[in-house]
Amino acid sequence: MKEDAYIIHNSYDGTRIRNLLELKHGFSKNLLNRLELHQSIYLNDQIIKLNKMAYNGDIIGIDFLDEEDEYEKVEMPIDILYEDLDLLVLNKRPFRVVHPSRRHQIDTTANAVAYYFMKHQINRKVRFVNRLDMNTTGVLIIAKNPHAHHMISQDMRNNKVDKQYVAVVEGIFEQKSGIINQRIARLDDCLKREVDESGKACITHYKVIKENNGLSMVEVKLETGRTHQIRVHFEHLGHPVLGDALYGKPTELISRQALHCISIEINHPRTRETLLLTTEVPRDMSILFE
Repeated sequence: MKEDAYIIHNSYDGTRIRNLLELKHGFSKNLLNRLELHQSIYLNDQIIKLNKMAYNGDIIGIDFLDEEDEYEKVEMPIDILYEDLDLLVLNKRPFRVVHPSRRHQIDTTANAVAYYFMKHQINRKVRFVNRLDMNTTGVLIIAKNPHAHHMISQDMRNNKVDKQYVAVVEGIFEQKSGIINQRIARLDDCLKREVDESGKACITHYKVIKENNGLSMVEVKLETGRTHQIRVHFEHLGHPVLGDALYGKPTELISRQALHCISIEINHPRTRETLLLTTEVPRDMSILFE
């Protein structure tokens, strides 16, 4: 089996392997069917079918399939916060989009990670677990196999992933902490969103941690993860994110929107242990309060 094979030391007696992998380890039916078709499931080092029974003390192994990524591989620097058999976690830099688009074909984070995978012989697709806007910095998680991606994505849908942001916004708050519970909608074909009753439910928690010269640094926690949620909600409060050209206005104080994903806490897709992924507030934001 491969170095990153998923190994299970079974403690259940007389359990069908399909049920064990689906119900106890979170494997999707589609992935299991694909793995079985490619003879990638093992019981005590022997290739088996999913209807095989497993007993206490058996060792089950899953080899994830090699894949060819569609992204062009381009050598660019990446800032790695954490890496293991299942995850690559970056501190995303500003001014770089995550996925290729019409304007950005080969200068994206996806291109850089595809090159990194090739260089280190990681024969897998680049699967982003979370997304950050082009000029937002911070924790960006890439899954190295489809099971890891499925497990964390499922936890996100069930509100089991804790994402924390830091933003610098315009103005001084009367209420130093609060909850913004306003629906957000995309009302036309443009990129911009706005608060509107026709939109999807969105909840943002905030707490002011610094104030200086008409600016506030706020800690932000999201209950929901809608596109541009933080930027739209703070613009609605009358405190747009500093430097946000779409929902506020450009400024000479910072060359981008002052928004940073400072931490994400997940259940590790393989061990299910709590994993806290953190990074520092970037210099272009912290210097505003020195």
